[in-house]
Amino acid sequence: MKILIIGSGGREHALAWRCSKDSFVEKIYIAPGNAGTLDIGENVSINVKNFDEIFNFCTEENIDFVIIGPEEYLEKGLSDFLQEKGIVCFGPKKMAARLESDKSFAKEFMVKHKIPTANYKLFFKSEIKSAINFLQEVTYPVVIKVSGLAAGKGVMIVTNQKEAAKTIDEIFYQNKFGDSGNKIVIEEFLNGEEASILVVTDGENYKILPASQDHKRIFDNDQGTNTGGMGAYAPTPLISKSMLKNIDDKIIKPTLNGLMKDKIQYSGCLYFGLMISNSEPYVIEYNSRFGDPETQAILPLIDGDFTGFLFSAAKGKLDLGMVSFSHSCSICVICASAGYPGDYEKNFLITGINKISNQGNKLVFHSGTVKMNGDIFTNGGRVLGVVSVDKDGNLSNCKRTVYESITQIKFDGMQYRTDISDKARKYL
Repeated sequence: MKILIIGSGGREHALAWRCSKDSFVEKIYIAPGNAGTLDIGENVSINVKNFDEIFNFCTEENIDFVIIGPEEYLEKGLSDFLQEKGIVCFGPKKMAARLESDKSFAKEFMVKHKIPTANYKLFFKSEIKSAINFLQEVTYPVVIKVSGLAAGKGVMIVTNQKEAAKTIDEIFYQNKFGDSGNKIVIEEFLNGEEASILVVTDGENYKILPASQDHKRIFDNDQGTNTGGMGAYAPTPLISKSMLKNIDDKIIKPTLNGLMKDKIQYSGCLYFGLMISNSEPYVIEYNSRFGDPETQAILPLIDGDFTGFLFSAAKGKLDLGMVSFSHSCSICVICASAGYPGDYEKNFLITGINKISNQGNKLVFHSGTVKMNGDIFTNGGRVLGVVSVDKDGNLSNCKRTVYESITQIKFDGMQYRTDISDKARKYL
């Protein structure tokens, strides 16, 4: 089987790495890929925003299967385009991907199908005065979200009216998020702990992957601004067997049944961003693809024919028995550029990656890198995802290993959190 993976981040590197372990996979192409994916397959210099160019490549290279990583291509309808051309593609069509690309649509969907979520109110750009008036009456803190895609940075928790007014100004007047900020969702703040549940589905049948916990804030102890994710670990003990059943009954099944009732075909990975508040799960967001960095933590825990598993979902008949989950645990820590999630510089030399093996219990997935003249340089805000896997499921040992690995890696301005997985302690 020849595979084309669309994307250039750590998620795509992890997907390529995991697919490469399946014996029937003949070749993997990654478009555009990064310095890490060069060690697994062939990076392809095609314009991934040009769907005809992607299709022509698939035809010329006899691609059997396409896996779409980033949400922006799902929003633009790449899955629809390729499937209409007869190419098997993992990733939901444009209408289904609205669960992520349009937060107002997602909130209305949840209310319609009685899926637990935070109370909210929607405002358009033309309703700025109404939004400001509403924010004078709410109880703080509140959450302000841009309705469109914002690379994981479009969610702001504001603690008072002054912060709220500044956030509204940045979204509506300064156009900080472009067209993604033409609508906003203002919702109640739910106090609790976040968890990520990823489900692979053909639209009817589904399999729940190991539960994980992301760390979105830039600094330790959840301080600073939101990012695309600074690290994750799996499985998280926050999600017990009884809690998972509760999530399945109240959230996952109603979501998939709701999609079928609304005649929206969903095939791919459906990510449930949850808040566990007062021992009850609430949906804070849907994502229409594999999470990043959750994917980097979850995929090392999956045994079996992973590629065939995804392929069966894309073909419309998910084979639930193709994969199983080990009793291991894993931690992914993101090493980011100085200044991220704000402005940052690129092209700093990275050293030490070759000291960490990508075969055993230590892995490095590249998020934003480029290879020039044999050396690897920074090429993004999130640069590397350093991963450790403990086969005995010992999270303390796993954390010790991952941070030992990080000491081997150097680049100017490297920043990372030192507390990834610490939240698990209270549940162990």
